[in-house]
Amino acid sequence: MRAQQQVPVAADRPIRRLSIARASMMTPKASPKLAKYMEPVREEGQKKKKTRSMFSWLGGDSSKKKNKEVLETVSEGLRKIYKQKLLPLEEFHKFHDFHSPALDDPDFDAKPMILLVGQYSTGKTTFIRYLLESDFPGIRIGPEPTTDRFIAVMHGDEEGSIPGNALVVDAKKQFRALSGFGNAFLNRFQCSTLPNQVLESVTIVDTPGILSGEKQRIDRGYDFTGVLEWFAERVDRIILLFDAHKLDISDEFKRCIEALAGNEDKIRIVLNKSDMVDHQQLMRVYGALMWSLGKVFKTPEVSRVYLGSFWDHPLHYDLNRRLFQDEQHDLFQDLQALPRNAALRKLNDLIKRARLAKVHAYIIAELRKQMPSMIGKDKKKKDLIQNLDKIYEQLQREHNISPGDFPDVNKMREKLQTQDFSKFNPLKPKLLEVVDGMLATDIARLMAQIPKEEAAAPAGSNGSADPTVRGGAFSQTTEAETPFGFGRYDARWGEGFDKGADEAEWVVSRERTTADSTFESLGPVNGYLSGRAAKEHMVKSKLPNSVLGKVWKLADIDKDGQLDADEFALANYLINLKLEGHEIPSELPKHLIPPSKRGEQDPVYPSLNDNDE
Repeated sequence: MRAQQQVPVAADRPIRRLSIARASMMTPKASPKLAKYMEPVREEGQKKKKTRSMFSWLGGDSSKKKNKEVLETVSEGLRKIYKQKLLPLEEFHKFHDFHSPALDDPDFDAKPMILLVGQYSTGKTTFIRYLLESDFPGIRIGPEPTTDRFIAVMHGDEEGSIPGNALVVDAKKQFRALSGFGNAFLNRFQCSTLPNQVLESVTIVDTPGILSGEKQRIDRGYDFTGVLEWFAERVDRIILLFDAHKLDISDEFKRCIEALAGNEDKIRIVLNKSDMVDHQQLMRVYGALMWSLGKVFKTPEVSRVYLGSFWDHPLHYDLNRRLFQDEQHDLFQDLQALPRNAALRKLNDLIKRARLAKVHAYIIAELRKQMPSMIGKDKKKKDLIQNLDKIYEQLQREHNISPGDFPDVNKMREKLQTQDFSKFNPLKPKLLEVVDGMLATDIARLMAQIPKEEAAAPAGSNGSADPTVRGGAFSQTTEAETPFGFGRYDARWGEGFDKGADEAEWVVSRERTTADSTFESLGPVNGYLSGRAAKEHMVKSKLPNSVLGKVWKLADIDKDGQLDADEFALANYLINLKLEGHEIPSELPKHLIPPSKRGEQDPVYPSLNDNDE
């Protein structure tokens, strides 16, 4: 038996040596004939190597940083670093099952979106029609809950509507992830398209009116607050509308506002239908609204509140016309800047998502680590879910994480109920290092690229959108042809620097009696008042030196460092306009130039940008 066992052992060794020798002898050598077939393979390999090197800066290769300019846009860079660096961490720790679905290409390329949220009959749909100055397919306006669906109003060559089920399978639009909310929601979702200049720059999303009273007990059939939360993460601006006669915040409205948590920087609040109450009641309504919002947002600071009536009907109380116009102008300026700031908003949202993904990875890995390998898994799972807040505190200490970076503990407990902790993956430091590198280097490079991209973009373009929203009601804010644009009143009887623009008489001469007497009392020399004497008088207005400096530059038309009677009267006129609340113009309007300074040659137009000689 021993002899039989030694035979195969002895035979194995020479066979193994022989196979190694044969393998070395049988290695093919490149022949001239074979080389011509191998050459295309080498070239293909070199092409692949060159392609990888083009985007090597995304992988942290410092030797290839000179190639970082190959990225055409910031959106392209965001898409690449998300898919290459952040998405692997999200998939490894099931981030999409707990928080937001994965981002698609349209999420990085889409136009800015505006989300309207409010209780029924607060004027959400009317607000959209006011902005567009036209109806859109599916529009329904009434005093009772009329809008029963989410409507994404987008630009299109022709008017039409796309049902929700067809919309979520369109790879060119950013709504594919909404299919996870089921048919009950998709039957209440549609896209309305129409050729409108406003929609060339932004997309507006109308939402169903939030219910109150007995109506809010009726189940909608889908996760309404979940849909709002999905939109809130992806839109550029969230407008909460309130009715001046309905300031109560229902339970459903409160849940919706809480679902917007983490996106407070996007929220703007509009107190609509403000013309329905007089100025005294409006002051009380505004105070009551601020008090209610402070309780819901649970922060000492509340988002900006705009007052107005956003429709084209006559104002019930005309006393606040000037206030409404100023508030509308401020709101429209905020909305018009959305295309300009779209890249920065996407960058900011990706940073927030990356921080949340890192924290989520720590939580999932810690739960996996504390799970037993065999017995008592169910009991341990219940204990971990119940003590999740303590796990949060432990991770805060171990990894030096801010408490504000952790997800809501109650929502996390609810999601963990249906998960199998034993299938969670342990922490993978390499994935975290890649995300840290993305936040430390790649994001900084993209932020530096934003101003360069804006400077390189041709005027009137921002990728596929205008850098400012134009058309519809937004054209009113820039109209200069009529006396009804913002800051423009009837030129004959109006206010501000347009007053007297179409009159032959110099408008300053109407109010210069007091200025002339003051001019003489200050002791002019040869008809001119020195800068020192004029300054002593001008500072009595209590305006800051910076403002008085602007007044001086505009009033001292001949730039000789002193003022004659006409220039002194003009300076007093400009000071009075500023004290009334009007802004000093950067260039003196033509009708305000004193007649004595208007020559037959090209008139002098004093400007704040002129350099002192």
